[in-house]
Amino acid sequence: MRGTRAAVQNVLRVLLLLNALMASRFSLSRSVHPILKRPTRFLTHSPHFAPTPPLKSRPCPLWSASFSFCLASSSSSSFSPTSLPVFSPSHSPRRYASFSPPPSPPSAMAAAVAAAGDVENPLLKNFEFPPFDSVEADHVRPGVRALLKQLEDDLDELERTVEPTWSKLVEPLEKIVDKLSVVWGMVNHLKAVKDTAELRAAIEEVQPEKVKFQLRLGQSKPIYNAFKAIQESPEWQHLSDARKRIVEGQIKEAVLGGVALDDEKREEFNKVEQELERLSQKFGENVLDATKKFERLVTDKKEIEGLPPTALGLAAQTAVSKGHPGATSEDGPWIITLDGPSFMSVMQHCRNRGLREEVYRAYITRASSGDLDNTPIIDQILKLRLEKARLLNYNNYAEVSMATKMATVEKAQELLEKLRSASWDAAVKDLEELKYFAKSQGAAEADDLRHWDISFWAERLREAKYDINEEELRPYFSLPKVMNGLFNLAKKLFDINIEAADGQAPVWNSDVRFYCIKDSSGSPTAYFYFDPYSRPSEKRGGAWMDEVVGRSRVLSRNGTSPRLPVAHMVCNQTPPVGDKPSLMTFREVETVFHEFGHALQHMLTKVDEGLVAGIRGIEWDAVELPSQFMENWCYHRETLMGIAKHYETGENLPEEVFLKLVAARTYRAGTLSLRQLKFATTDLELHLNYVPGGSASIYDVDQRVSKRTQIIPPLPEDRFLCGFSHIFAGGYAAGYYSYKWAEVLSADAFSAFEDAGLDDNKAVEETGHKFRETILALGGGKAPLEVFVEFRGREPSPEALLRHNGLLAATASA
Repeated sequence: MRGTRAAVQNVLRVLLLLNALMASRFSLSRSVHPILKRPTRFLTHSPHFAPTPPLKSRPCPLWSASFSFCLASSSSSSFSPTSLPVFSPSHSPRRYASFSPPPSPPSAMAAAVAAAGDVENPLLKNFEFPPFDSVEADHVRPGVRALLKQLEDDLDELERTVEPTWSKLVEPLEKIVDKLSVVWGMVNHLKAVKDTAELRAAIEEVQPEKVKFQLRLGQSKPIYNAFKAIQESPEWQHLSDARKRIVEGQIKEAVLGGVALDDEKREEFNKVEQELERLSQKFGENVLDATKKFERLVTDKKEIEGLPPTALGLAAQTAVSKGHPGATSEDGPWIITLDGPSFMSVMQHCRNRGLREEVYRAYITRASSGDLDNTPIIDQILKLRLEKARLLNYNNYAEVSMATKMATVEKAQELLEKLRSASWDAAVKDLEELKYFAKSQGAAEADDLRHWDISFWAERLREAKYDINEEELRPYFSLPKVMNGLFNLAKKLFDINIEAADGQAPVWNSDVRFYCIKDSSGSPTAYFYFDPYSRPSEKRGGAWMDEVVGRSRVLSRNGTSPRLPVAHMVCNQTPPVGDKPSLMTFREVETVFHEFGHALQHMLTKVDEGLVAGIRGIEWDAVELPSQFMENWCYHRETLMGIAKHYETGENLPEEVFLKLVAARTYRAGTLSLRQLKFATTDLELHLNYVPGGSASIYDVDQRVSKRTQIIPPLPEDRFLCGFSHIFAGGYAAGYYSYKWAEVLSADAFSAFEDAGLDDNKAVEETGHKFRETILALGGGKAPLEVFVEFRGREPSPEALLRHNGLLAATASA
């Protein structure tokens, strides 16, 4: 026993992230400016397939145990356990007609309106909440151009008058950054949730002009020199942590943005940046179009035998929207698509092996042929990233990526390999168990399970092993009850009240809800939108959270209190069908908790310096901590039982089912871990060792990595890279490892609640308060390792992650 314990401890020591975590960096992205180009906080996608993320936040990991896709009123009642904001599936928020933001003094935005000669352009109006309901494609070109003209003038003035003081440098810079961030963020958000050909064309036309301005801002030598002067001044030691982080981050970003290059190299650098922006945009559009292009009409119900009623209802609804007005869930016809809920249902439940294979092959070859082929786009992106790295005097793009992260290339590789070793044997056992089970059920394919069989038989084994059928659990997880339970947990942990505030802000779709967060005194502290349902014809897949506006002292609307943060959460879960509310799988419940964790870090920040408030300025590989932390509460008895009530009878989830859900938490953990490690390792290989235009193709790299990270080799025609938007259209290039890095942090953070006693309400509330005052409150205003130590009292350990995944024994043997 002592020998085993010592072996475990030795491996844990090797896995400790202490040295790597000490290598803190100072900002999230390596864009022209750290705030203007924030990739999207995605959150959970399929573990076997590449996601389709939006552009402004961070993608969720591709890990879910059941191929789950993250599904990223002016009169309201205060939240309490007995008085909860109503989340009705038939709810349609009141229109924005009565909304009137408080008056603001004349501003540069007003000047931009006058310059554009278009007082009706909603992009150029002063607003408290963005006019999402009134922005059209026709507004984008004139609005963005007028704004850019005004911001050029503002930047001219700043460079002419800049001094190395906060009021003469940082405050005017924040105003410039914020104006573009809010307006461009609004436009990009609408493209993600309400996409049209006209909107795409407008964005594509003005995007080079926007990037040109970003490049000029990021390469401003007067601004760069002023920040350097602040860092070298006697006042440096007296600055707050948040202000030091801003200065250090801006200097780092300026160098990575090309400020130190000579004129010739800077011009070349700028051309590379422009083209990378264009290619990333095109990559994402191709994935969306390829996903929408596939439709499989089914007229014989035998073809889709095994699909649960919710999937049949969705397939019939899709058929109605595609020109089959008489379609019903019982009699069809039905249309299968590659959109998350439809795709997942086929892979998990359809008994028709031929249809599963057809849909699987369509998915893994999305955007890999014809006009939508992303292969040449990937090659060009990788070539340009390498050019960019060499212009900045780095050996490869992985080094550029790590320059603004907590990890180093070596530490990231070390963590991935240690986790791979801990996961491999468990994954082998997973497959053997699946084969044995399939054979016991008389499956002809048992001795030769293929990719399109794995999810189907894994779901059957889960049902047999734990007597859990995800579809049968849906009635216990209706969206209204899940949201009320989530808000109840937030009140308990963080002492906040969440009130429905529909009608106080315009929305982009009638299904979108709007909420206000209030502190214990009843004062508003933040707002957020929630867009829960899949809309394949106009909305990107996956799930994400992003900021609408950030907390800021400089941008106070009344001159005294800071501007309050506003966020949006976007999911893609199954919409209500008929009179039924949206009934969720347990994985979709986890996804909502995940997204809300991101939103809480943005909304509960206490940092007033806008450039590092909330989610701004947090190192990329630490940013998933609060989101992954919140998922743990889905396995907490009191929390889950508060959520899981039958939507018709109000009956609680049976205790034995709860115990089975907890037991099933580590089901196929080795397999799922390997899948994440495959994505992360492939990402690093492409940005570290791959030579664009060399003898090996990107698919050769994928196949090579798969030999060490997949028990069943990928098909020769597998083109998952053509849909890997995380790294080619999001912000995770040479950064996908961050999911595992942040899992170490989040699991260790949750273990603080386990140590305190999850059944001790007082201890949980006290620990929750400490979590709020550190992890959530300090945002990017302090180095993440320092924030973690302030919360946990020590540096991070991977022991909790390995324990939660049931891999400690495997680690000891490895």
